Amino acid sequence: VQLQASGGGLVQAGGSLRLSCAASRSILSVFKSATMHWYRQAPGKERDLVATITSDGITNYADSAKGRFTISRDNAKRTVYLEMGSLKPEDTAVYYCNAKALYGSREYDSWGQGTLVTVSS
Repeated sequence: VQLQASGGGLVQAGGSLRLSCAASRSILSVFKSATMHWYRQAPGKERDLVATITSDGITNYADSAKGRFTISRDNAKRTVYLEMGSLKPEDTAVYYCNAKALYGSREYDSWGQGTLVTVSS
């Protein structure tokens, strides 16, 4: 599964951004079976899990993202989104999407290239 993340940029505190992660070259059935994650890594810090959506659409969020971020997926477009609102300077990070799937006998664990989000105060 090849992932392409986009949508990052510079935004003022309190603003919003929508990140996209497209798996356009993946097999649809593999994408539909995948659990998709958004992680972020701030400068000098470890990569942290931000949000997860399962193949059944069940979502889970880090405490820092609850109430402000929404993860969703469009299987027909092979794309997962992260809607981010009420952004804070501490949300500044490179955001990565990740796909994990077990399809048939093959395991997938794929990462996008990251997209930079910068929130100014």
